[in-house]
Amino acid sequence: MVGELQRSVGKNIRRIRLSRGISQEALGDVVGLHRTYIGSVERGERNITLQTLEGMAELLGVPPMDLLADAGDTGPTASPVA
Repeated sequence: MVGELQRSVGKNIRRIRLSRGISQEALGDVVGLHRTYIGSVERGERNITLQTLEGMAELLGVPPMDLLADAGDTGPTASPVA
């Protein structure tokens, strides 16, 4: 579905940002974006660059791939091979 990854990234950013107690403004300051832009990213309205995703992941203290994961997926992305 078009835009699904965009929405998942936004949900992940918001979930992790809130769990870390970081404001949209503080996150935006670090990556050079306005807090209203961060809000639109979190709502899945904006398509961010990989460079911005890397900066957000660094500030949030997670690997960039964690922001790309399906927002509803709480487990590993692949099952171990028996």
